[in-house]
Amino acid sequence: MALPDTDKVIQELNRRFAESLPEFYQRRIIFWYDEDRDFEEKIQSGEIELANAKLVVLDETNNFEIKKLLTHDDKISNFCVYCPVTYPDEKNWLLPVQLYSEEFRADLISIWLDEMEIENMAILRKTVKDYRQFFKTKAHRTKIANLNQKITAPVHLHKAVIAVLCGVKNTGPNLLIRTVLRAGIVQEQNGIYRSLVKFGADQIFWQMAAQVTGYWEETPDLGRLSCHILMTAATRTMRMDNLVGLDGFISIPYQSYCYDFISEWMHSDEVSELYGIAREVEDELRLPARFSQLPIEELVETEIFPCINECILKKFMVDIIDQRINVDAITQTVEQRRTMIWYDRVQNFYEGVLEVVYMHRFYLDHISGFHIVEPHNVWKEYATDYYRMDTYYRMFHVAFGKSLNSSNPLLDDLFKHVADNVEGLYTNWYLNDLCSDWANAATDSLKKYGRILEVPQQNDFYRTNVENADARVFVIISDAMRFEVAATLSEELRRETQAEVKLTSCEGCFPTVTKFGMAALLPHKNLTTELKSNGVLGVLADGQSTDAQYRDEILKKANPKSVALKYKNLIQMKRAERSALVKGMDVVYIYHDKIDETSHTDETLVFSACNDAISEIKNMVRIIVNEFSGTRIFITSDHGFIYTYKPLTEDSKVDKTTSSADDVEVDRRYLITRKGVEPEYLLPVKFLDGAQYDAFAPIGNIRIKKKGGGLNFVHGGISLQEKVVPVIDYHYMRTDSVGYQKNKKKYDTKPVTLSLLSASRKISNMIFSLNFYQKEAVGDNREAANYLLYFVDSEGKQVSDTQRVIADKASNDNQDRTFRVSFNLKSMKYNNKENYYLVIADESGLQLPQREEFQIDIAFAVDDFDFFS
Repeated sequence: MALPDTDKVIQELNRRFAESLPEFYQRRIIFWYDEDRDFEEKIQSGEIELANAKLVVLDETNNFEIKKLLTHDDKISNFCVYCPVTYPDEKNWLLPVQLYSEEFRADLISIWLDEMEIENMAILRKTVKDYRQFFKTKAHRTKIANLNQKITAPVHLHKAVIAVLCGVKNTGPNLLIRTVLRAGIVQEQNGIYRSLVKFGADQIFWQMAAQVTGYWEETPDLGRLSCHILMTAATRTMRMDNLVGLDGFISIPYQSYCYDFISEWMHSDEVSELYGIAREVEDELRLPARFSQLPIEELVETEIFPCINECILKKFMVDIIDQRINVDAITQTVEQRRTMIWYDRVQNFYEGVLEVVYMHRFYLDHISGFHIVEPHNVWKEYATDYYRMDTYYRMFHVAFGKSLNSSNPLLDDLFKHVADNVEGLYTNWYLNDLCSDWANAATDSLKKYGRILEVPQQNDFYRTNVENADARVFVIISDAMRFEVAATLSEELRRETQAEVKLTSCEGCFPTVTKFGMAALLPHKNLTTELKSNGVLGVLADGQSTDAQYRDEILKKANPKSVALKYKNLIQMKRAERSALVKGMDVVYIYHDKIDETSHTDETLVFSACNDAISEIKNMVRIIVNEFSGTRIFITSDHGFIYTYKPLTEDSKVDKTTSSADDVEVDRRYLITRKGVEPEYLLPVKFLDGAQYDAFAPIGNIRIKKKGGGLNFVHGGISLQEKVVPVIDYHYMRTDSVGYQKNKKKYDTKPVTLSLLSASRKISNMIFSLNFYQKEAVGDNREAANYLLYFVDSEGKQVSDTQRVIADKASNDNQDRTFRVSFNLKSMKYNNKENYYLVIADESGLQLPQREEFQIDIAFAVDDFDFFS
């Protein structure tokens, strides 16, 4: 436990008087100097008593009296002369005695310096005196000592005091200024700044800020300092022509430091405060209005100000609304912006805009329409190409839906107008044209056969994939998972797992609703229907009801070692419980219901539910492989669906609000009637073989008008979105299997690699660009990776800003997988005789960083700052 200051002094003096005397000395006299009179009050009160010495106090009048005492009256006793005053030599009667006596300094300043292990130098004593109020606090002195900084000059002590008041252990000016600004740019409300003022460190803080940032005003202000730093930093990537009128906030000689300062802050863990400060600076300097007048190419390189994203997005959205979409420009801009600091705050808007671009590109590629005569060829085109438009539309609405939960008043209304534009393109062009052309191509086949010849049938699923399998089979049936969702799932399974994944399709049983689709996937020879006592049409497999509670029984009739399970139940069980259910089984059907279930509660969440379904199914695959030791999994669906964000207009509906005695079952996308009925405006589709009913479907994207909700999310009809049922054949490759060993490179999933493409290894400018190349396309066994790029010196100290590359290109065109990256060197001295290194680091840390050797040859890269010498 640390002793109080008074006890320390008594202990030290007693120790000194107890030491052996020098040769020829009979006693010891110690002069205790305390010019600041730190212990005067304690001496006068008698608190200080010495064990083996007499204590006398020198004052302004007793100089000669004490000399007489020491040299005449008492020549034997040890004496401690407390000296709170000093005399000039010509008036100092004690000077001869002082010359042969010992000196002791135990003023508080000396004690404090000793406690902090700082050398007791006059120049440092003065600085400590200046911060007397600060150093009075024991905790402050302890924190100074714990900084482990070598303090040999006043500047070191100044920075140490500011560091302690900032609550940090590093005395670098970057961190000190940043910490003060993080506490708020309104000085009266900034607790750290108030502490600087309280202990007299505020003027030093402003001197430091002026020297490194160039900011100086007679009455300095944290808000204006922020404006100065951010605006000066912005000139590194934005031309001064665009900042006319803001010159008072810009100091070009300090551009490098301000840019380094902001860059370091942007790549720290303290960016939320920077965002708030940047927003305040934007408002103060009216930057949104200024930047909105600039072309995008003048904005795209600058990432400091969040409003730049909003200005860019507003321009994109207006262009989309006005039908002036520049596909390449938008794609390239989003590519650049998505690696920048504030992208995640407007990510939903950027991603939505990007999906619109993809939709527009699809439109340009298919502007002549979908005029294919043979229905099986239309089917093939949908399953290889056309489905992508459904994916773009879904992903747009996922982004749009998220934007509704993260409101941005500057973008919200424009984004809603973009959604209207998307709806027009998707519904009025794509769905209407494709559905109409498909109906024209498929009418005869559907009327005559109830199916498309030359297309695999859902009815044959069990017979084709399960019945004669050479290993046990797991089947995941996800209600309403349409083909394009399964395509996304397939891509993710290929990238993320060690497996062979094939995606094919089959034609869903008409009507494309759950009870028919689920029945078709069960083992059977014939499917028939019966009208139940409650008036509902039921589906039978070889005479057995196919309702959910009978599916396990039907499976067991075909193979006793079969079981039907529900995903919801399985996922809630303990590992041992669910493993017991599948133990010894050859066939396991797992029924999953995320998409269709969501449609019954909130249609607007259907596309988000598609993403959730993908995640849940991937999780089920992992459970099957890791817990059940399954290797063969089929993932399919009972039917697809059509979804449009906005309900169709009245002229897009067929009226069926008045029921007919001949109607057996009516829904938005199909009609089942008794034999012989011929409803208007509907296409006849041959019903199940041997059935006693007729079936009909609306042509194109039309809904049947009926009472009740459910106009946005529909299924049951003949559109490709409803009838093209996905079949994913997932074959997990164990590491010890022959197939895996033969094709190890194919199945091992690895991140794509990034390489430096630029040939030159010499840097001669503070700002420069390099080209990089994503060596492999994202695909079956290559997954996307994020890379951090920066330069270091030979000791590993970073000498540039950090740039980020998102290597996620799936294109097979090498040109599409190149990246041009701009770097900014830090403001410091560079030695053209030393080696510097470009580091290419995988952000996940799973790969060893690459290092490329460079030379940096730049004259006068930095000015020396005297304040920090």
